[in-house]
Amino acid sequence: MAPLADLYQVSMAYGHWRAGRHRAPAAAELFFRRPPFRGSFRDGRGLGRGALPPPPPVSLVPGVLADVAYLRSVLPSTTDDAFFDYLATLDASEVTVTAIPEGSVVFPRVPFLQVKGPLLVVQLLETTLLCLVNYASLVATNAARFRLLAGPDMKLMEMGLRRAQGPDGALSASKYSYIGGFDCTSNILAGKLYGIPVRGTIAHSFVMSFRCLEEVQPRELPPQAGGDPVDLADLAVSWLQRVCDLLQTPPSKTNQGELAAFVSYAVTFPCDFQGLLDTYCVRRSGLPNFCAVALALHQLGYQAIGVRLDSGDLAQQSKEIREVFRACGAHFQVPWFGTIPIAVSNDISEQSLEEFRREGSEIDMIGIGTNLVTCPLQPSLGCVYKLVEVNGSPCLKLTEDEEKMTIPGMKAIYRLYDAAGHPFMDLMALEEEPSPSAGQELGIRVLGQFEEPTKVIPTTVEPLHRTYFRDGQVCEPLPSLPEVRTHAQVSLNLLSPAHRRLHEPQPYPVAVTERLHRLFLELRQGS
Repeated sequence: MAPLADLYQVSMAYGHWRAGRHRAPAAAELFFRRPPFRGSFRDGRGLGRGALPPPPPVSLVPGVLADVAYLRSVLPSTTDDAFFDYLATLDASEVTVTAIPEGSVVFPRVPFLQVKGPLLVVQLLETTLLCLVNYASLVATNAARFRLLAGPDMKLMEMGLRRAQGPDGALSASKYSYIGGFDCTSNILAGKLYGIPVRGTIAHSFVMSFRCLEEVQPRELPPQAGGDPVDLADLAVSWLQRVCDLLQTPPSKTNQGELAAFVSYAVTFPCDFQGLLDTYCVRRSGLPNFCAVALALHQLGYQAIGVRLDSGDLAQQSKEIREVFRACGAHFQVPWFGTIPIAVSNDISEQSLEEFRREGSEIDMIGIGTNLVTCPLQPSLGCVYKLVEVNGSPCLKLTEDEEKMTIPGMKAIYRLYDAAGHPFMDLMALEEEPSPSAGQELGIRVLGQFEEPTKVIPTTVEPLHRTYFRDGQVCEPLPSLPEVRTHAQVSLNLLSPAHRRLHEPQPYPVAVTERLHRLFLELRQGS
């Protein structure tokens, strides 16, 4: 990972080294200025993927000497050789990283990661950390939005591998969509690497590859309870007539190739049979063919696990399909038939989920790809990494764009809760200030309203930052992926409905203490 940085980071590092400032103690913060997707929050991700620097000494890590040799080839030839010798000895023995726990809801301007260490090392980490955190947080937040729209009971499947921004983007999307609230992924490699449940159905190409029942080999399937194998194709044909009589549709309208595909799949996966209904006509072909094969399997002691739709009016079709399933279940006395899960896909977006909720549906599972992994509503998050202290002196970035001004100094971050248990404000204080207490009246200044002092009394106060890395050692174990996922859902559910809603949410206030406000004013006036 050493070369995963912008060239100007190394150029600045050389400047610090030449000036003898490379070991000056420094601190930087990582935060974002605006909430993504015009919401009020984002999910904090990425700590587990590299926010912790490598253990010392870096020079013993394979490949570092080759990295230094490469840097020698891209920097100007006048660069002092001793600088490259110094780079080869860099380690993280003096670096401290504090962060808000991964999976927590984070709000604009709140530093969710802080790095302390020698100025040169703090500078070199900037691009790497931003690269690791930006997309991870963006896609996790996008996933959380889909989960909020879908509700807690809907099964959500990430299936964006073929649409993602390359293999790395695809793996990140699978991992952080799972943390954001999705239940499973179609990505086999993500399942292998991260332990995410992997799911899949069949594609239209499988159905289209069959033309007639004669192509089905093998055709026989033994009953689940044991006994002689039965020709499943013949059994399905007999059931097809009965299903078509019930549905009042002629068997001649069903596609025989589709029936053959379903039979072949059922023989191969009798305990996991599921049908893709819309290769041809759902009502006249896909649905009766599926019911025929599912009932044939039932006769042999097996149970179909679901169907999928990939086109058309998904909400309306799901209701029509549920009616058919219930009718078949009642007519043929198969109680579980009416509850067969219905999955849908087809360029699902936030708008799609809103339509499902508004119109009502019988959908049990939703597969989402493009609009999840590419985040088309906001393709990048915009996290920034800013220096806040050097040599014990707070730093302030001043600009005509007030939004881009930074808040100086090393800080402690507190989340303030109301009597209902909802967070109502995040408070930034200087690191050396006493911690606020529950029930204490606090004088604060809300960002964007600095001219108006305000007082608040929190019912509960939660310190947000934890120290994960100090003096070259990991000092707090990173949580597992399921633990982060659970924490993310708990953190999100704590928000009040006004802050959690996706459209025109109530802005979540972030404030500073009076002491931090005075420091800001002093530095601004002094500059």
